[in-house]
Amino acid sequence: MNSHSHIPENVQDQVKTAGRKVEHTATTNTWLLRLARMGYAAKGVVYILIGFLAIQLAIGQGGSTTDRQGALHTLYTQPFGQILLAIVTLGLIGFALWSFIQAIFDADNKGSDMKGIFARIGFAGVGISYAALAFGALQLVLSGHNDAKGSTASTQSWTALLLDKPFGVALVVLIGLFILGLAGFMFFRAYKAQFKRQLNLASVDDKVRKSAIFLGRFGNAAHGVVFAIIGLFLIIAALQHNPGQAKGLDSALQELAHQPFGAVVLGIVALGLMAYGAYSLVEARYRRLGQAI
Repeated sequence: MNSHSHIPENVQDQVKTAGRKVEHTATTNTWLLRLARMGYAAKGVVYILIGFLAIQLAIGQGGSTTDRQGALHTLYTQPFGQILLAIVTLGLIGFALWSFIQAIFDADNKGSDMKGIFARIGFAGVGISYAALAFGALQLVLSGHNDAKGSTASTQSWTALLLDKPFGVALVVLIGLFILGLAGFMFFRAYKAQFKRQLNLASVDDKVRKSAIFLGRFGNAAHGVVFAIIGLFLIIAALQHNPGQAKGLDSALQELAHQPFGAVVLGIVALGLMAYGAYSLVEARYRRLGQAI
């Protein structure tokens, strides 16, 4: 006897439709998570390139202080650079998309209290930043150039725009203080290493676990140094009403090179940025994803 003979046809159709929806959702989520992991890997490649170029400068072997756009240009000029950049561009799109998912669907379970809302706003900001970076990278892949400004030119441009507005000085100071707050948060992450809760390291070797945590700590500390410089110079730009004082990532690294023992300091921070990139590669493999999607 057919096991479905006593089940009304409309119920059978509803069950089949529900099954197809579940299967479709599972497939969609799988691709989203793969794209997110590819995004963390692409982010890692970008920061490893930034750090590598800065290290070369610090040890007198060429190199340069650059930002994320500059890292993409460097990648593009390598053998098979267009293909490599196309892969990285797809990853950057994935990272931007995942950041928006974190913001909208609270994929990291930040909650809906004030702290959680600020975290999710931060994710949205990261998403916008990486969407713009991905757009510039796509332009570069398709046409060999892009119209995006470097981080310093962009920072100086919007600083000048704000300083011409009523209360512009106060607003730029507040943004500088906010970025200093982000620097403090990065230092706190480096000290407490709470980011390890986001990693699924239960099944890995103890040396791998310790190495991943070290990369996260060193990388966050180096990123904190860069944020601190950017925030301080934004405040200086506001107080002096001089947008030319504002700095992006590339100029922040250059500022380190001009300090006493600058080559050493730049080299350490550059290694830290490479560690930050390497930690992003760890996240690509071991980060807990998808709890809320």
